[in-house]
Amino acid sequence: MEPQGLDRTAIAGILLMSLILGLWLIQTAPTPEQVEAQRAAADSIAAVQADAAEPEAVEETPEEGIVTPTDSTFARALNRPERRVTVVTDRVVATFSTQGGTPVSYKLRSYDRASTDEPVELVSNEDGALAIGVLPSRGEYLDTRALSFTPIVNGQPFADDTLRIEEGEAELRFEAPIGQGALRLVYGFHHDAYDLDFRVETPGTNLLSQGGGYEILWDGALPLAEADPQGESQQAGAFVRTGGEDTESVKFTKAGEAEPLVLGGQVDWVAVKTKFFIAALIPDAGTTTEAGRVEGSQVGEADEPDSGFAQDYRAAIEMPRLPAGESAAFTLYLGPLELRRLADYGLYDTVDFGAWVGFMIRPIAQYVVAPTFAFLSTFIPNYGYVILVFALLVKLLLWPLTAVSYRSAAKMRELQPQLAAVKEKYGDDPQKMQEATMRVYKEAGVNPLGGCLPMLLQYPLLIALWRFFQSTLVLRGESFLWAADLSAPDPVLNLPFTIPFVGDFLAGFTILMAISMVISMKLSMSSSSAMGGQQKVLMYLMPIMFFVFFNRFPSGLSLYYLAFNIFSIVQQRLINKQVHDAHLRGETPEIDKAAAVADKAAGKGKRSKRPGRRSLTSQVVSKNGRADTKKGKK
Repeated sequence: MEPQGLDRTAIAGILLMSLILGLWLIQTAPTPEQVEAQRAAADSIAAVQADAAEPEAVEETPEEGIVTPTDSTFARALNRPERRVTVVTDRVVATFSTQGGTPVSYKLRSYDRASTDEPVELVSNEDGALAIGVLPSRGEYLDTRALSFTPIVNGQPFADDTLRIEEGEAELRFEAPIGQGALRLVYGFHHDAYDLDFRVETPGTNLLSQGGGYEILWDGALPLAEADPQGESQQAGAFVRTGGEDTESVKFTKAGEAEPLVLGGQVDWVAVKTKFFIAALIPDAGTTTEAGRVEGSQVGEADEPDSGFAQDYRAAIEMPRLPAGESAAFTLYLGPLELRRLADYGLYDTVDFGAWVGFMIRPIAQYVVAPTFAFLSTFIPNYGYVILVFALLVKLLLWPLTAVSYRSAAKMRELQPQLAAVKEKYGDDPQKMQEATMRVYKEAGVNPLGGCLPMLLQYPLLIALWRFFQSTLVLRGESFLWAADLSAPDPVLNLPFTIPFVGDFLAGFTILMAISMVISMKLSMSSSSAMGGQQKVLMYLMPIMFFVFFNRFPSGLSLYYLAFNIFSIVQQRLINKQVHDAHLRGETPEIDKAAAVADKAAGKGKRSKRPGRRSLTSQVVSKNGRADTKKGKK
């Protein structure tokens, strides 16, 4: 039997939502570049996985380590005692080693690791994260972390352990004697910023003007800082952009190793990131580069505690020769993935908005969601309330379109008795039943698929919010009601087992969201007494699907959709009452005409046109809760 009425709308909605949810699943899969990189390195993957199975092999490093140079040119920069110098600003606590003049710790004061009071750390390499690689005249590779540097502040050797910058700016310079000259690494700090200036200077030495040039390298993945290592590691990676073109990356979702990805030309930036934090090296205007290179590897799996899980990423800018006495300047951005800051440095492409629908979602997130959240948060102190207000604004924006849809649904509710009679008469002839039903819809001015348009309009926004909430820092650590972190799920019941796709917990806002969907769908369908079994199945199937997929999503997303559904329920009830009251007052001639058409199709007599008077068929249905074509008693 052919479905009729809002059954078709619900079926269309199910198909649309299945497509959308399918796209969401695709987004969590590896990108084609990742798959290709893993396929190209199949032998390496197999080797790494084999090593991961043996605990002893997990601790081994494939790198040869930092080699101490033997050339007498570097004699005065070798084998000196190591010192640590800590720079404290309003934003960061950065510790540098004189062995290499490199940061060995870089902590963000305003952000803590999940479930701890420890600041987020951006350096994972105990040898230091930043280095210069050089090919001197004899051809051996020199890593500047093999050299000893002297810390200098205000032109004098710095004897203290801590440099505090409470206002303005200050420079910390590391200098290593090279022959008759020196190699200088200069860091310029700003007291209230995450970025710092970085310069390479070569007074009196031709060290960087020989061989094949040199490279500036960020060595090591950023340490994971969230409660979900699997989800966080899937968004970690090394990124490079050259010539203003599309951003390329090396990322891993399973154990493996990829060949280095090299992009020639003028480098815009290279970066290493996790889910919410990033370390980026950006050449200043006027600094010429030759290529950008990123590479990485993964051992073990994030969701297997005994696999020795670890990720390693490297991002480098390959530089041309630097004549003696000249310098090269860069900006280092070491901080959170705050969209307004990323936009200032052109790093927006590092935010993961999905491989397949990112072209559509990114503009919505960048130009609609992000600015609106930033504006609302200026006068609303809690992001839970920001989400509620945002949902209300979206509902008001879509109100005219959804009002048309809900008004059509309300009219169909008023016509359910007549449609039930038509269905009973033509139950054995689906084609005639469909023709008669469509004539009724046409007379009533109802489009049975009209509800799909508002649905289509809001779901790109819903996907954008999903990517926005889990890929940017805006909700990290923000609590609301029982949810401790709106960027993560909000478990209210832990299960002793794991349900596929759902997980081992039930999330509070997701449960309420599913319940609100049932209520909303019930209001948009026919009355419960006339609702068929197929409609009832659809009414519960879609909320179950949404619950399955939303349970492990950020709780802020479920909160948004819950609020949107509540506002929709209010709108539906208002419109249902308006249409019903108008029909009782005789102010809906289109419904009366449609009912007359339905009565005629069902073989009934002429319908009374008096306001508030229902047809004979309507009286029987109202009393018995079902269509009954027998003649009723007066």
